[in-house]
Amino acid sequence: MEQLRSGDPRRIGPFQVMARVGCGGMGTVYLGSRDAGEDPVAVKTIKTEHTQDPDFRRRFTREVFAASRIRNPHVARVIGFDVDASEPWLATEYVRGPSLRERVRRQGPLRPTQVIKLGIGLTTGLTAIHGAGLVHRDLKPGNILLTDDDPKIIDFGLAHAHDFSSVTHTGAALGTPGYFSPEQVDGRRHAGPATDVFALGAVLAYASSGTPPFGQGEFAVLAYRVTHLEPDLSGVPLGLRELTEACLAKNPEQRPSLRLLLRRPFRRPPAGRPARRPHMMSTRKD
Repeated sequence: MEQLRSGDPRRIGPFQVMARVGCGGMGTVYLGSRDAGEDPVAVKTIKTEHTQDPDFRRRFTREVFAASRIRNPHVARVIGFDVDASEPWLATEYVRGPSLRERVRRQGPLRPTQVIKLGIGLTTGLTAIHGAGLVHRDLKPGNILLTDDDPKIIDFGLAHAHDFSSVTHTGAALGTPGYFSPEQVDGRRHAGPATDVFALGAVLAYASSGTPPFGQGEFAVLAYRVTHLEPDLSGVPLGLRELTEACLAKNPEQRPSLRLLLRRPFRRPPAGRPARRPHMMSTRKD
């Protein structure tokens, strides 16, 4: 959280701006409030360079209206938006808690039981997002906030509005390299719900091992690893490795559906019974 700078707005729509939360490739996030005593909100303004593109505005409008209908405890709720403003903005509930990235950096990998809880929450949230006709396309540790280790997904109304393929050639990839799917890098295949399953696998690998499954590096290096090399899951506990590996399949058709993830792999076996090896291959029906 930072103090407001000289060029920052003091009011966005009905919200008084109180502080600067952060700045990214899409725009700036502010802490705002409608009235004194009301719960704060996170207000994200979109950079002018994006809003001057008519296609972006159309996509952004469609995504935000769809996102505003989502009601799920694992997805940050949309409070308000203005897609026609000279600088469009989107306000969501303000989540008090660190991101998964901050949590792992400060305290190390999560315990297996915590990773299971994380996986169930993220899968439930993604199911709600897909149910609204959206694909997140930018699920990563920085876009997952934690309250008592319970995850909440943010930035779900913005990633799809940006054309991923238009930025890959410059190296300025949307989101964090290493969490996007092979079909996003490829650009020739549709990045549908299975894209979020791939990112989910990468997030679970990071949460349980403390390192991204495709390592660190420049965009081109990570794009090659994601599309051609197998992930490094050596730090992932054996009980979670098969599930994570299945989510990270190169072919989107070979990744498990969210429905299957909720129905079988995340459920722990009753005490005294050996865990059954879940069959992760399935025909996708999200």
